[in-house]
Amino acid sequence: MNYSIIRYVTGHTMLLEGVLMLPSCLVSILYGESSAAIALALSATLCAVLGVLLKPRKLKNSTFFAKEGYVTVALCWMVISIMGSLPFLFSGAITNPIDAVFEAVSGFTTTGASILNDVEALPKGILFWRSFTHWIGGMGVLVFLLTLLPMTGGSHMNLMKAESPGPSVSRLAPKVQTTAKILYKIYIWMTVVQIILLLLGKMPLFDAMTLSFGTAGTGGFGILNDSIGSYSTYHQVVITIFMILFGINFNAFYFILLKQIKEALAMEEVKAYLMVIAAAVLAITVNIAHLYDNVLVALQQSAFQVASIITTTGYSTTDFNTWPEISRTILVMLMFIGACAGSTGGGMKVSRFLIWFKTVTKEIRLYLHPKTVKQIKMDGKTIAPEVIRSTNVYLVVYVIIFAASVLLIAVDNFDSTTNFTAVAATLNNIGPGLNQVGPMSNFSCFSNFSTVILTIDMLAGRLELFPLLLLFSKDTWKKF
Repeated sequence: MNYSIIRYVTGHTMLLEGVLMLPSCLVSILYGESSAAIALALSATLCAVLGVLLKPRKLKNSTFFAKEGYVTVALCWMVISIMGSLPFLFSGAITNPIDAVFEAVSGFTTTGASILNDVEALPKGILFWRSFTHWIGGMGVLVFLLTLLPMTGGSHMNLMKAESPGPSVSRLAPKVQTTAKILYKIYIWMTVVQIILLLLGKMPLFDAMTLSFGTAGTGGFGILNDSIGSYSTYHQVVITIFMILFGINFNAFYFILLKQIKEALAMEEVKAYLMVIAAAVLAITVNIAHLYDNVLVALQQSAFQVASIITTTGYSTTDFNTWPEISRTILVMLMFIGACAGSTGGGMKVSRFLIWFKTVTKEIRLYLHPKTVKQIKMDGKTIAPEVIRSTNVYLVVYVIIFAASVLLIAVDNFDSTTNFTAVAATLNNIGPGLNQVGPMSNFSCFSNFSTVILTIDMLAGRLELFPLLLLFSKDTWKKF
């Protein structure tokens, strides 16, 4: 284990986080919020000081292999979450440290679950930081660092594999640093376009920026107590479209930029993702049509909630907790499917479900024709056996963590629907669940113990389980 390089990357991550707190500090100054500005400035200073102290003065060995990659990513996400909670504590917005860390983790992991009962009471600077954490965590803070830090030994790819969602990570360019730059350029431009479109609908700049941060990162922190319910239909439609777009594999956007439209449209995962959305919207629209004045309103509300849940954004325009059971069940199923790999969305990922479906189909055929030799392919390319193996292992580990979490938070004695959907919402980085954690409620009802469990679930879900689990292995910390 190269501890020096881990300190090096973690130190740089803390320095970067300190810099990223400054825009929120500026917002507080512009709105005349002196206490919030001081809280943010103090937090940024602490990040910078600790980052400098943590970094080794001289980096003797810059080699960075897979083990260091997973450990560094897990540690960095834990550190940025703890440091990111300081503005909430220092400003007095949240007084319980466990709740503050929960809120920060929910932001960075783009979950959007909250313990706050009245977000409108928060200072603008704190609201901005709260939403900005979504944008930071959406693409990944370490992916951004890939464009800046000089490392060797496959370092950049090892970091990217550990932080990027999905069963596998592919390069868009020969160099991983170039790939990271391409991804961030797409991410930034899409965010800017959404802000402009929201402004054209006469949304205030502050609202347009914070809601776009949440949409881009598929996070879901709203700045109003009713989430997106108070905004116009135009604003809701724009957000719906961009939630779906940010849930698409960014490779497709890269193909579009290269004018390779056929390649983008031929991606199996993207086609399956859009088909699932269309089917869910149609089914829910039919099921809830009687609740609204006309079918177009039902269609718009259905499309928004389906997009919000499957992309794991978590915004809401209505209390879908009151919808018929069929619609609620469809939304819960979408929580597990999630968005595409290589997007900012969470969940188990559409690509994994495709691999599982193809694996089951292959096994059925083998029972019928034992001598048949058939490879599992995606987009015309054979899927490597190690990818299939890791995908199957992921499912086993996921089920174990999910079941254990539901059992542990049962100590609070809430109903099974609340417990089940609370874990589903946090482990899949969704945000709202059903019943006591529905779209018009929050997670403040849970005890400190359950809050810690759900916080760990959010981190595990965002990091695809294994980086966090490796921290608890003895072999991880041995020097070889």
